[in-house]
Amino acid sequence: MKTSYSISNLLTRNLHDVFGENDPARRRKAIDEIFTEDCAFYEPKGIYRGRDEIDRIAGAIKATHPDFQYQPIAEPEELVNAGRIRWVSGRPGEAPAYAGTDFIIVREGRIAAVYLFFDKLS
Repeated sequence: MKTSYSISNLLTRNLHDVFGENDPARRRKAIDEIFTEDCAFYEPKGIYRGRDEIDRIAGAIKATHPDFQYQPIAEPEELVNAGRIRWVSGRPGEAPAYAGTDFIIVREGRIAAVYLFFDKLS
């Protein structure tokens, strides 16, 4: 039986357990749990399809700043089969280095697509 997750839970886990995770085994376990097999990740520099590609790009992004942490700046929002979460990222105790919004489409309790928008820091 497939486990189904709430949209808010998926948004939070994607932020922390996938893109915020330094440990490759834990990151992959989370990807396998919360993403559909045919998932896609859309960001300004590219499109990545499937769990293996999401695993690869999440690891590559995290490797560029392993000490950065993602911090939600608002509660996750849900609308039918979609949701979004606004966040900032940077070194703990320092001003955020950048900000963004993750928008997801959910199918059968898993993430089918993630759209990453970078936001201006206030």
